[in-house]
Amino acid sequence: MKNPKLSIVIVSYNTKDLLSDCLVSLDKVKDEISFEIIVVDNASEDSSSAMVNNNFPQVFLVQNDKNLGFAAANNKTRGKCRGEFVLFLNSDTIIPPNTLKKTVDYLKQNPNVGSLTCKLVLPSGKMDLDARRSFITPWIGLTHLFLKLDRIFPTSKIFSRYWYGYISPDTTHEVDTVQGAYHLTRKRVMDEVGWFDESYFLDGEDIDLCWRIHKKGWKIIYYPEVSIIHIKGASKGKEGHLKKRVSLKEKIFFRTQGVNSMEIFYRKRLWSEYPFILNVLVILGIRLIKILRMLKTIVLG
Repeated sequence: MKNPKLSIVIVSYNTKDLLSDCLVSLDKVKDEISFEIIVVDNASEDSSSAMVNNNFPQVFLVQNDKNLGFAAANNKTRGKCRGEFVLFLNSDTIIPPNTLKKTVDYLKQNPNVGSLTCKLVLPSGKMDLDARRSFITPWIGLTHLFLKLDRIFPTSKIFSRYWYGYISPDTTHEVDTVQGAYHLTRKRVMDEVGWFDESYFLDGEDIDLCWRIHKKGWKIIYYPEVSIIHIKGASKGKEGHLKKRVSLKEKIFFRTQGVNSMEIFYRKRLWSEYPFILNVLVILGIRLIKILRMLKTIVLG
């Protein structure tokens, strides 16, 4: 095959069945646009690699001998992606017809847009609110993480800035950051910003990437004209009918990584923008969230 228009990168960790469903959905839309698929397996123990080799020989498989985390695993494809556009796609997603074509067409038609996502729909039919997010400044952290005022005032521009609750989820608009479950970008944008920051093991790397894309002058867009299904949380052993059984130690590890990433992101990108005392309070708040999340995991499993 000559160079495809799109490179689709999927990182998988013990999500064999979900990964298979995702690859089947991609096979059904293979005539929409020329694309290649690169699967990076993070040392799964569920025969994911064998499944890919046996059932999807057209997929290029990268096998890691240990779990490198999401950022480092994606970076393994940096020299392998041949497409003009790159889609970072979660293994726990299903891609309906027209999504690939319409999102790539949007980038083609809007040369000032560096990245975009589509609407993410959960199996329940509800929208995955994390599809579009604001950077967590001290104010947004207070209203979203601690006081949870965006749950009480879900459409308030003051209290619901994190999930953009004051903008209709059916409206195309510019956002701070998009979720890594469906992050479509340009290969030259990735090369320009240096790909993913490997300081993040899991969670936060997508936010940091969007920060750097913005800093280079590119726009990031939430485009809800099309959608995907997002199972969500499969690699972390979260509750659900497709839950993967993991040990308590693993659950604590996975469910605190997002909090660790908050601290990394704040120290790297926001620390210099606020007074020292406020920074200390923010870090203490983040540490408190981590403790509470650990306790919740221990109690509830």
